[in-house]
Amino acid sequence: MALDKYETHEYDMIVVGAGGAGLRAAIEASAQGVRTALICKSLLGKAHTVMAEGGIAAALGNIYPEDNWQVHFRDTMRGGKMLCNWRMAQLHAQEAPARVLELEAWGALFDRTKDGRILQRDFGGHRYARLAHVGDRTGLEMIRTLQQHAVHKGIDVFMECTIFRLLKDGDRIAGAFGYWRDSGRFVVFKAKAIVLATGGIGKAWKITSNSWEYTGDGHSLSCWAGADLMDMEFVQFHPTGMVWPPSVRGILVTEGVRGDGGTLTNLSGQRFMFNYIPDFFRAETAETVAEADRWYTDKKNNRRTPDLLPRDEVARAINAEVKAGRGSPHGGVFLDIATRRDPEYIKRRLPSMYHQFKELADVDITKQSMEVGPTCHYVMGGVRVDADTTATTVPGLFAAGEVAAGMHGANRLGGNSLSDLVVFGRRAGLYSAEYAKNFQGTLTIDVGQIEAMARECLEPFERSGTENPYTVHQDLQECMQSLVGIIRTEGELKKALDEIGVLRERTRRIKIGGNREYNPAWHQALDLHSLLTVSEIVTRAALERKESRGAHTREDYPKTDPAFGKANVVVRQVNGEITVPQEPLPEMPDDLKKLFEGDK
Repeated sequence: MALDKYETHEYDMIVVGAGGAGLRAAIEASAQGVRTALICKSLLGKAHTVMAEGGIAAALGNIYPEDNWQVHFRDTMRGGKMLCNWRMAQLHAQEAPARVLELEAWGALFDRTKDGRILQRDFGGHRYARLAHVGDRTGLEMIRTLQQHAVHKGIDVFMECTIFRLLKDGDRIAGAFGYWRDSGRFVVFKAKAIVLATGGIGKAWKITSNSWEYTGDGHSLSCWAGADLMDMEFVQFHPTGMVWPPSVRGILVTEGVRGDGGTLTNLSGQRFMFNYIPDFFRAETAETVAEADRWYTDKKNNRRTPDLLPRDEVARAINAEVKAGRGSPHGGVFLDIATRRDPEYIKRRLPSMYHQFKELADVDITKQSMEVGPTCHYVMGGVRVDADTTATTVPGLFAAGEVAAGMHGANRLGGNSLSDLVVFGRRAGLYSAEYAKNFQGTLTIDVGQIEAMARECLEPFERSGTENPYTVHQDLQECMQSLVGIIRTEGELKKALDEIGVLRERTRRIKIGGNREYNPAWHQALDLHSLLTVSEIVTRAALERKESRGAHTREDYPKTDPAFGKANVVVRQVNGEITVPQEPLPEMPDDLKKLFEGDK
């Protein structure tokens, strides 16, 4: 059958995903003179980047002149438990200030210091206040700025389009196959290069800050296309999500609340984080409430409060308090800023949090404490990329943002996500454009490949089974939440693999009624392909890493193993089977190693 039976578009480069990384990549590729398209699963402006509320981490030095890229690099590596790709962490720390100033030049309206410079706030794991912010709506302002700049550039945007599979010509990328969410009609994109900027995998868990789009599409697309994945065992549970009422459980409560002085307490009112300071941070962290209060009033001491330890440390501490029976009435802990700041300050600095709790939980955070608990928020693992170019192991395929691995190691510091998006989004756009311009020969689209994909998409309409896709998804979320959550064991991980296998069989009995137009049940059935793939990958990687490090905690291997600190767990699909070999970390140069002298 001829390709002309399908709606077809041809570009030099396409970007899948329209969040911060995708928009910045498209802007850069277009500036390099290549024909560029932007494809998004939802509406333009609906990207998950808007959930990054607290700020953009960059060593501008506006509050602390002594801050610089070396300190930021060191904080990132230490926060990632030394498992970060050192070159990515270096590039990020060096280039983040320029990317923030670029956003300002494009119209981003950051909060200001009294003398007119960009204001910066404290965040967990950062030695200095370095998060440029717009109240607690920083991600929203980033998307607004980048979106307007992209529209100004005249970049073609395809909204409400889901990419189902990547197309290849031999070993190299040739395009993508997808469908329109409204009509259900299929669409083919032919392209020399593709940038994946699809975000994360949070909808595989029951309690998550992630919205419906986060079904691991880019992770699974790249795996099926033959690319390597890496560090997939590291899934970050943000310590502070809403826990009550049940209808809003998991919605993010920005780290900016603690950055502006908020404190965590248990049922008896104790500031419990002082009991959980790891040796790694003890020398730089206030060890008593009195000492922390002095830090709070005199920040020139440059001492962290333990409430602002890295997210993995805080999430585990909250989990331990709840498990010990010292949690709040609804299974979390309390987060208090009302006794630390006056109401006008809270409303000015945290307007979204004020309205979120007032409208969703009937809680006035200027007078009452919030109830919070861990929520699945971010995956550090993703597609393995070259640090400088963001190229994957498949020619023509690039990745940036949350879908890419390496930058954050075992645990991401708050604020590093937004600067990651613009630093590596720009690089992805630059080097994918360069690849497209230097492309030799012609691309051939195998129509048989497309026909097979179309048949696979339509299978749920033709089956005689009785399974419901929403029920299968709900059961997967229960499985991942209970067996592959914050604390893991070998027995539970193996049980999860068995359950994922059963769920995969159940998907083959899903029956969808109606037709392809406006059919969310069909979309859910197709999303299960990605959700089950990434769930299996995370579980297998978690089984392989027999230690506790960063966001990966094994109750049966509670200590950090130095041997595992020298290798990444790499995931690749070989003959349809997922393999998880360990491969050594890139060697850090001596001049950067000196930054860690004295560390254990």
